Amino acid sequence: MKQRLLCLSLLALTPLLLAQDPQRQSEDRRAAVTRHPEMTYTMPVYNGKEEWLARKESLQKQILVAAGLWPMPEKCPLNAHIFDRIERSGYVIEKVYFESYPGFYVTGNLYRPSGKSGPFPAVLSPHGHWAYGRLENSERCSVPARCINMARLGYIVFAYDMVGYNDSCQVDHRLRGDREALWGLGALGLHLWNSIRSVDFLESLSEVDKSRLACTGASGGGTQTFLLTAVDDRISVSAPVNMISADRQGADVCENAPTLRIDTNNMEIGALMAPRPMILVSATGDWTKNTLEVEYPAIRHIYSLFRAEDRITAVRVTAEHNYNKESREHVYRWFGRWLLNLADTAAGAERGYSPEQPSRLLVFHSRPLPEGAKTEQQIIEDFISKADAAVENMKPTDVKSWEHFRNAFGTVLRYCLMAEYPSAADMEASDVIANRRVSRFFLSRSGKGDRVPVTYWLPAEGMPIRQAVLLVHPQGAASFERGGTPDPFVQEILKRGCSVLIPDVFNTGRATFERKEKYNFFTTYNRVDDANRVQDILTCLAYLRAQSGGIPIKVVGYVKGGLWCLLARALAPTDASFAVDASKFDARSDDAYLKELNIPGIRRAGDCRAAAILNLRSRLWIHNASSGFPSEWVTTVFRNLGRAGTVRIDRELASENALISWLLATEL
Repeated sequence: MKQRLLCLSLLALTPLLLAQDPQRQSEDRRAAVTRHPEMTYTMPVYNGKEEWLARKESLQKQILVAAGLWPMPEKCPLNAHIFDRIERSGYVIEKVYFESYPGFYVTGNLYRPSGKSGPFPAVLSPHGHWAYGRLENSERCSVPARCINMARLGYIVFAYDMVGYNDSCQVDHRLRGDREALWGLGALGLHLWNSIRSVDFLESLSEVDKSRLACTGASGGGTQTFLLTAVDDRISVSAPVNMISADRQGADVCENAPTLRIDTNNMEIGALMAPRPMILVSATGDWTKNTLEVEYPAIRHIYSLFRAEDRITAVRVTAEHNYNKESREHVYRWFGRWLLNLADTAAGAERGYSPEQPSRLLVFHSRPLPEGAKTEQQIIEDFISKADAAVENMKPTDVKSWEHFRNAFGTVLRYCLMAEYPSAADMEASDVIANRRVSRFFLSRSGKGDRVPVTYWLPAEGMPIRQAVLLVHPQGAASFERGGTPDPFVQEILKRGCSVLIPDVFNTGRATFERKEKYNFFTTYNRVDDANRVQDILTCLAYLRAQSGGIPIKVVGYVKGGLWCLLARALAPTDASFAVDASKFDARSDDAYLKELNIPGIRRAGDCRAAAILNLRSRLWIHNASSGFPSEWVTTVFRNLGRAGTVRIDRELASENALISWLLATEL
C-alpha cells in the first residue's frame, strides 16, 4: 500500500514502514515517458467552474511565460501606415505596416466594406504554413477569398504575415536558438506578440467596434488563433480551423516553445476561449478527423461549466487539410450569428471573387523597409537587452517594490521550472527498507509519477532531534556513505542531534537513466533535468517539514547542487536555512547557463539575482561565489529590505568544518 504523509510529532520521526504495492509504478514516469507532439492526449476533467477558472489563470501564465511575454513587454507606438487603396465592388483593400516592437514590423492587408456605415466588427486573419502565406489562393485554402467575402458582409479584416513570410522578412520564420531560449525569445513568442499588437491595431481604427473582434485561421493560423484567444480576452468570437487535436499538437517552430505544453495540450489551451463563442472546423483527411467524437465533447464540457453550451459548435468537412470554401462558409455563418446578428442563410454562401495580383498586395514590393528597421540579430540583442534591463529596473528598494518584483519574476521562474512545493497531503512514500537508524525509500507526489530515491539517517536511539538537514549533491547519497555507513561529515551532525535526508535527485545517483527516445521540441512538452531536480528538492523539503513539525530545517547544496538549491529556495514557502555552493558559476554569462544550468527562460526569470531574493523568510549563505555572481546586487536588496543579517556571500569554498559550524549555529 501507499500511505499519505501527515505532519508527525517529534516522537514519530521515523518514516512509516510501507509494504510494497505490486501494482505500483516501478520507475519514475519522468524518465520512462517522453511526451512529444504526436502523442495522444486526454483532456483533464474539471468538476466545477471555480476549479477551471483557477486552471485557466495558471495556463494563461504558462503560455505567456513560454512566449517570453511575462512580464509583458512595453507597448511602443504602432506608427501605422495604411496606403495604396484598391477599390472594388463592395470592398476596398489597403496595404498596412506598423511597429509591434521598436524597429520590428507587422505587415499585411486591410480589407474594409464599402457602401456601408460602421462601426464594423473586425476579424484578425492569421494564415497557416501555406506556400504563399496571406496571399495563398488555392482550392484548399484561399486567404483572399475569406477576407473579401467577410468585407462584403460588413467586417473589417486584417490579414497579416507570419514572421518570415512575404513582407515580414526581418526575422527567419524558424527562429530558434538555445541562447535565445534562455531569455524566452523564439518564433512562437514573436508571432503571438504580433497577434496581440494586431488586435491593438484593429482597435485603433475609428470604424471598428471594439466589442466585436474575432479571429480565424487554419493549420498554423489555427494555432495562432487559439493561442491568441487563450491570453487575450478582447477576441469575442473565434474559429480555429483544422488544428485542435488530441493526436497532433503542432509540428512547426512557431507552434512550439519551451514549457508551452508541459502537463497540457491543445484541447485544454483551446478551451480557454470559454465561454466566448467558438466553432471548431475539422476535416476527414487530417489530424482533426475525430473532432466531433473527441475534442469537441472535451471542450464543450468546459463550456457547460459556464452553462454556455450554445456558444460552441463543431463541424467536419470531407476534405484533406484545408480552409476551403465549405469550411469558410461554416465560419461565415457562425460569425454572422454572433457578430452581425444574421440568420445562417443570410451569411453562409460565399460569392465569387477576383484575387489581386500579389504585387498589388505586397507591402514592400518595390519599396524599401522603413528607416530604422532592425535586422534579426539586432532584434535578438535588443530583446535580450530589454529583458535584462527589466530585471535591473525593478530591483527592489522596499517591500512594496519587492512584491512587484516577486509577482513579475517569481511567476516566470515558477513557470520556466514548472515546479511546485507540494502539500503534505499530496506526498507519498513507498518501498521503505529500514533499520533503527537509516531508512531508504522513494518519495512521490500523488498522481505525478515521480519517484525520488532518498536515504534518511536518524541520530542514535533516544537522542532528541534538534533539527533536520537536507544534503543535495550531484552524485546523490553515495557521496555521503562509506560501505553503507554515513561518512564522517554525516556522522558528526548525527551526533549533534540532526536527522539527515539525502536524495538522489532526478537523473543522478540511483536515479540515473539513459533517455532513449529523441523527439523534436523536447522542452515544449517535458521539463529539463535541472528543473526536475529543483522539483525533487522541493519535494524533499515538503517531506521534511511534514515529518519534523516545527523544528529547524537546514539545506546544504554541493557543487552544481548548490545552484539547484538556490532555485528551489526561491519557490519554497519555507523558513529553512540554505548553504549554497555557487560553484564559481558566472551568473552574467549566457554560455555558463548553457553549459551548467540550461533551463529555458531562466535568464528572463531574473536568473540568480531573482532566485536569491524571492524568499525573504529563509536565511541564505552563498559560498564559492565567482566574480560573476551578483553578490553586491543581492546583498543590496537584502539591505534595502532590512534583511541584511539574513544573507552572507563568500568567495571561498566552505570547508566541512565551516559547514558543520553553520549547521549547528543559530545565526549565519
